[in-house]
Amino acid sequence: MDAMSPLPHYRWLLSRPWRLLAFGFGSGLSSIGPGTVGTLWAWAFALLCPMIFSGFSVVEIFVVLIVGFLCGVWACGKAGAELGVFDHSGMVWDEIIAFWLVLVFIFPASWKMQCLAFVLFRFFDIAKPGPIRWIDGYFKTWQGVGFFGKWPNTFRGFGVMIDDILAAFFTLIVLSVFFKLGF
Repeated sequence: MDAMSPLPHYRWLLSRPWRLLAFGFGSGLSSIGPGTVGTLWAWAFALLCPMIFSGFSVVEIFVVLIVGFLCGVWACGKAGAELGVFDHSGMVWDEIIAFWLVLVFIFPASWKMQCLAFVLFRFFDIAKPGPIRWIDGYFKTWQGVGFFGKWPNTFRGFGVMIDDILAAFFTLIVLSVFFKLGF
């Protein structure tokens, strides 16, 4: 099974909590662009639950994001091990957490800025320029040595999550340039 393998079914997804989380509560089961659907899910959730981004302090939001990241490391590591594909295309929790990170920095923002953030994030996540590609490649070719050799699923789960966090940072850098230019 490779990263583009057929997607699991809902019954499989609902049978274990880590599967449900890794597959973005079902949004990753889309047969067309699961990463994009997962990102859209993250965006819609943020728009439908604005209290998450406005009702909490910045520290509380970052605690939620960090906990979400760590849960994603665990969930994606376990689900990937079960599937035999450590970065299955249907595992979209990484897109969700990373795009929420972007939204934390830009909310409240115009629709134009939000759409630009979405397009940039998807570009960086798909194209994986420079450092994102290097980090992603490192985790995909890791041979299980060193400290994390005892916890390969955790290490692989971290690899699933971290490249999207880097895509979020690249997105925020480009958005800050656009913002300075008055976009």
